[in-house]
Amino acid sequence: MAENDIQQLSELLQIRRDKLTELQNAGQDPFIITKFDRTHVSSQIKDNYTTEMREIAKRGSEETETIEAKISALDGQKVTVAGRIMSKRGMGKVGFVHIADMEGDIQLFVKKDILGEEEYNRFKKLDIGDIIGADGEVFTTQTGEISVRADKITLLSKSLQILPEKFHGMTNTDLRYRQRYVDLIMNRDVKDTFIKRSKIISTIRKFLDADGFLEVETPMLVTNAGGAAARPFETHFNALDEDFKLRISLELYLKRLIVGGFDKVYEIGRVFRNEGLDTRHNPEFTLMELYQAYTDYHGMMDLTENLYRHVANEVLGTTKIVYNGIEMDLGKPFERITMLDAVKKYSGVDFEKITTLEEARKVADEHHVEYEERHKKGDILNLFFEEFVEEHLIQPTFVMDHPIEISPLTKKKPENPEYVERFEFFMNGWEMANAYSELNDPIDQRERFKAQEEQLAQGDEEANTTDEDFMNALEIGMPPTGGIGFGIDRMCMLLTDSAAIRDVLLFPTMKPLDK
Repeated sequence: MAENDIQQLSELLQIRRDKLTELQNAGQDPFIITKFDRTHVSSQIKDNYTTEMREIAKRGSEETETIEAKISALDGQKVTVAGRIMSKRGMGKVGFVHIADMEGDIQLFVKKDILGEEEYNRFKKLDIGDIIGADGEVFTTQTGEISVRADKITLLSKSLQILPEKFHGMTNTDLRYRQRYVDLIMNRDVKDTFIKRSKIISTIRKFLDADGFLEVETPMLVTNAGGAAARPFETHFNALDEDFKLRISLELYLKRLIVGGFDKVYEIGRVFRNEGLDTRHNPEFTLMELYQAYTDYHGMMDLTENLYRHVANEVLGTTKIVYNGIEMDLGKPFERITMLDAVKKYSGVDFEKITTLEEARKVADEHHVEYEERHKKGDILNLFFEEFVEEHLIQPTFVMDHPIEISPLTKKKPENPEYVERFEFFMNGWEMANAYSELNDPIDQRERFKAQEEQLAQGDEEANTTDEDFMNALEIGMPPTGGIGFGIDRMCMLLTDSAAIRDVLLFPTMKPLDK
C-alpha cells in the first residue's frame, strides 16, 4: 500500500474514533446497550410481503382496483429490525441504507421529517459497518423494493474499522481465511456455505438418531493415538508429568463402547493429524465414525449409500450434485468393485497372478511406481491403486477388499486371508469414507499391532502401536461389528461445490503472519 493510501486510511479510522468519542461525550455510547428486541428479520418481511402480493396479483384480473392499489393496502405493518449497514445513499432530507442480517438484507427509508432534525443529523453520521436497529412501517418504494420507513434509528455498535469496498468484495483469499468474520459480512455465498454445512451435520445426526444410533463423546487427549495411519501432535500434561497426544481418529474408544454393550454408537468431532496443508487436508478436521454390532462391511455400504442419498435430498433437494462442473448421481446404485479388479481395470496389472514380493517389486519398477524397502506386496498393490485408479472414481464407488498389510484393524476375508473385509468410498476421485468388518479377534489383533510396531521401527511414523487397554477390551469380547469413518469436510466440499477444504472450515489453520 502506498504511503499516501496508508495516511488516508489512518485519517479515516481516526474519524470513526472521533465520532465514537463525540457520542460518548453526549451520553450516547452505543456500547452500553445490552439488548435490542427486534420483531422480524429481513427474510420474514420480504417473504411474507411477496406471498401476499402474489395472492393479490392472482386476483387482480377479477377485480376492478389496480394491483398497485391493493399492494398499498398491505403497507403499514409495524416492524423492528436490526443489522449492519452495508450501503448508504441520499442524505439530503431523505436517506436510504441497506442493512444486512443473518437472513439477507433490507432497505431502510429514512426521512428527516419523520425522524426529526436532531435524530436525522445523527443518522447522517453513521458509517458503513455500523450496526443499527430500526423501528418503522413496511412499504414498497416506487421502484418496487420492499423497505422499512424508519421512524426511529438506534446505534447498537460503532464499527471502528473500514469494510472492503462493496463492489469488489473481499477477494484476497488469504485474508478471507484469516478474517472469516469479514468474509462472512462481505460474501453472502460464503455465509450460505456454512449454513449448508450446519444443515448437513444436523441432517446426519437426525438420520442416525432415527436409526437407533447413540451419539457419544470420547477423549481428544490420549496416551495412544491409534485407529488410523497418521502422525499425531504431541503435548505434555503438566499435572501428571506425562506426554499425551491429540487423537488422530475416534475408532478405539468407540469400539470399547461396543464391548460395553452399546450396539450402535457414533461421534462427530475434531481429530488432529500432523500433516501438510493442501486443498483437501487441514491438520484439524471433522470426522464422523460410527460402529454397529452384529453387521459387517456390507451393512456399512448400505448405510453409507442411504445416508449420502438422504443428506443430498434434504440439503440440496436432489440426488444429483454438481462439483466443479461434473455431475455425480447419488440416486443410482453405487458401484462396488474390489481393489484387485480396480487395479487390473485401470493399470492392466493383475495382482492375483503376483505371488511374491519380488514379483510385486518387478512390476512396480516396470510401471514406475515408487516404493520403499519396508513395503510388502499388499503395500505395492495399494500404491498401484493410488497411482492408477483413484482419479477415475468420479461416480459414487465402493472399493472393497484391501490387502491385510494396510488394514491392521480389519477382519480377514475367510476365503482369502491376504485380504480383509474393508472398503473405501470414493467420489470425484476422493476418498470420502473408510469402513471395515471390525477385527474382534484379540490374538490376531495383537499380531497386527506387533507388525505395525515393526514398521514404526523401520521409519514409518504413521504406524500404530499396541494399545493395551484396547487389547484388554477385545479380550473381554466384542461382537461382530461393522464400522465406518466419514470425512465430514470433504462431504461438505462436494455438497457446496467448494474448491478447497478451507472453504468449508470457518477458521482453517494458517501460518502466522509474522512468519
